[in-house]
Amino acid sequence: MKIAARFLTVALLLAPSMAKAQLMPDADVLDQLKYDVKYLASDLLEGRETGTEGERMAVEYIAAKFGNVGLMPYGNKASYLQTFTFKAEPVLGTANTLQVGRKRVKVNEDFAPMPFSAAGSALGKIYKVGYGILAPDLNHDDYGEVSLAGRIAAIAISSPDGIHPHSKYIAHHDLFARAEHAIAKGAIGILFYNDDPQAEDPTLKLSPKAPVLSVPAVFLTNKQLQEHVIDNNPCAINVDIVREERTGTNVVGLLDNGKPNVVVIGAHLDHLGWGDEGSLHRGERAIHNGADDNASGVAVLMQLARDLAEMDEARANDYLFIAFSGEEKGLYGSNFWTKHPTLPIAELNYMINLDMVGRLDSSGAIGINGVGTSPAWEEVSRVLVGDLKVRTTTSGIGPSDHTSFYLQDVPAIHFFTGTHADYHKPSDDEEKINYDGMFRITRYIESLITSLNDDGKVPFTKTEEVNTENTPRFKVTLGVVPDYLYDGKGMRIDGVTDGKPAANAGLRKGDVVIAIGALPVTDMMGYMKALGQFNKGDNAAVKVLREGKEEVVQVTF
Repeated sequence: MKIAARFLTVALLLAPSMAKAQLMPDADVLDQLKYDVKYLASDLLEGRETGTEGERMAVEYIAAKFGNVGLMPYGNKASYLQTFTFKAEPVLGTANTLQVGRKRVKVNEDFAPMPFSAAGSALGKIYKVGYGILAPDLNHDDYGEVSLAGRIAAIAISSPDGIHPHSKYIAHHDLFARAEHAIAKGAIGILFYNDDPQAEDPTLKLSPKAPVLSVPAVFLTNKQLQEHVIDNNPCAINVDIVREERTGTNVVGLLDNGKPNVVVIGAHLDHLGWGDEGSLHRGERAIHNGADDNASGVAVLMQLARDLAEMDEARANDYLFIAFSGEEKGLYGSNFWTKHPTLPIAELNYMINLDMVGRLDSSGAIGINGVGTSPAWEEVSRVLVGDLKVRTTTSGIGPSDHTSFYLQDVPAIHFFTGTHADYHKPSDDEEKINYDGMFRITRYIESLITSLNDDGKVPFTKTEEVNTENTPRFKVTLGVVPDYLYDGKGMRIDGVTDGKPAANAGLRKGDVVIAIGALPVTDMMGYMKALGQFNKGDNAAVKVLREGKEEVVQVTF
C-alpha cells in the first residue's frame, strides 16, 4: 500500500498523474447524475417494483448505459440480464363466495380466505371437529376414527386451554398444521371459526411466503353466523386467490482489464411501485418513485462505470457492475446472484454497495457500513475527499445487498447518506436529491478503489453481528440470517453468527429449521412465532433438515 495513495483528494484525482484518464468534466458528471436519477425516479416507471413494466424500463435503460460504457454482458446467455422468479403478492380475485346452509355470506364482511388457502371450490356437508387438534403426546385427539371424506371440516381456532404462551397445547396452535390433519382425514375444505372471546382472530393478510394447503380454507369473521356451523349443514366454499409468479431482472456488466481479481460494485434498481408492503405511506395510493432509494445508488454506479473505464489507476482489478432487482422484497436479486454467480465467487476481491446515497446533508457525513468485513477497510478513514466525514459500522449484516456477499465470505461495505422523512414514501422525489453530494461520493469511492490497488486480494473477516431478530416481541435470538428466497417448508439458514445460540449448538448454513421445541416451523411466520415463546436461558430442541435428513440439535438461548 502506497502512503501517498492514502491521502487522495478531489484535486489529486484531477492532478497530472490522472490527466491521462479523460474523465468527464465535473459539470457534465453532475448533469449526467441528474439525468439518470430523473429518468429512473420519474412517474413513467411507476416506482420500479420488481416484476413490473416499470422495472423492465429501468433494466433496459441501465443495460443500454452499460453498453455505452463498453462493459461486457455478464448476465445469462451473453446478455446483460440475469432473471429470477419469485412469488408476487397474492391478491383476492372476484369469485370468493361462501354459503353455509341457506345463508350466503359476503367476503370481507362475513368471511375471508385464510392466507394459506388453496384457490378452488369445495361443496360438502359440515363436520365439526372441535379444535382439530391431534396431540397423542397429550392424549388428545379431536378426530378419533372419524372419516372426513367429502366433508367440510369446521375447526375452532382456540385450544382446550385457550390461546396463550403457557398453553400446554402451544405446539398445536398452528392453524395450517390443524388444517393438514383434517385434510389427511379426507376433508375437502376447511371452515375456521372463533368461539373463544379470549382468543384473537387469525391474521388474514395474504403473503407470498405463506405455505399453501391443497384445499380451500376460510375464516368466518362474523361470529353471529356461527349458529349455522352445525353438523351436516351443507356448505359451499369458493376461494379465488391469484398467486402470480413473476420475473425479476438483475443487470450485470463486466469491465474486463484482464486481472485475476474482480471488484463488485452494486446498487439495487427496484423500489416500491405504487406502495408494496414496505411502504410507510398512509393515504391514497400513490407512486413511490424512490429517487434516493435507490435511483441515487444506480446513478452513482453508472458514473463509476464510466470513470473506471477511463482511469489507468484503476486497472489493478476487473470490475463487475450489478444493478440488483428485488432488494425491497428481501434482497432477492443479490441473493440470487450469489447463489447463481455469473463468474466464480472465488474471483471476487471485495464488494461496494450503493444504497441511498442521494441525501448528503450539510454536515457532509457519509455512513459506511461493514468495515469489519476486512482489515483493508481501515482505508476508509484515511481517504480524504473534500470535507466528507466518514461514520462507520462494522457488521457485515444489514438490510441491503452487501449482506448477500458477506454471507459468501466476500468483504463488503455499504455507502449510505442516511434515512429521512421521505423514506419509503411517495415524497422521495428527484428534486430533493443532493447531486453535489453524489458527485463527492463518486470521487471518494474512486479514491478508495485506487488506494487499495497495491493490496492485491483483500482478506475477509467475520464480524460481530447486530441482532437481526431484535424486535420488541423477541426475548431471544437464534443468531442466524434467514434465506428469504427459500419457499420450501421451514426456514432455511443463510448465515450463522459466531458466538450466538445457533453457532454454539452447531447449526450450519443450509440447515432448514422445521421445529423449535414443540413448535413446528413451516415458514418465516412460524419461525418468528416459535422464537417469541422462549426466554433467555431456555433450552430447546431445534429440528432441522440437513442434506435431506432430519437432525435434532439442542440450543440454549
